[in-house]
Parts: sequence; C-alpha cells; structure tokens
Amino acid sequence: MAGKFEIYQDRAGKFRFRLKASNGQIVASGEAYESKSNAKKGAESVQNAAAGATIVDVEA
Repeated sequence: MAGKFEIYQDRAGKFRFRLKASNGQIVASGEAYESKSNAKKGAESVQNAAAGATIVDVEA
C-alpha cells in the first residue's frame, strides 16, 4: 500500500495536511491553512513537486 495524504483540522481550528507512510507513520506535515480546500491544494502541490524531486545534500 502506498502512503497517503490526510487533511485534518487542528486544535486551533485551522486545516493541515500530513503525509503518512504505508505503516501509518507521519513522514511530513504541512502548515496551517484557513480552509480545507487550501490544505488540499497544499498537499497536491507537494505531491506534484515530489514526483520529480531530487535529493540534494546541502552542507554548511
């Protein structure tokens, strides 16, 4: 089973997304949004950007 994005409402009443791995572990989470639709757009944006993303080692 693949991972999944979940849209949820936090304690402050804002909407957020989180990415869960197939084992249920949260591997990423998004910022707070005023609306559920904006949280969904944020998750979709991350999903689209990650498809072709590379890993870059940035050392200080």
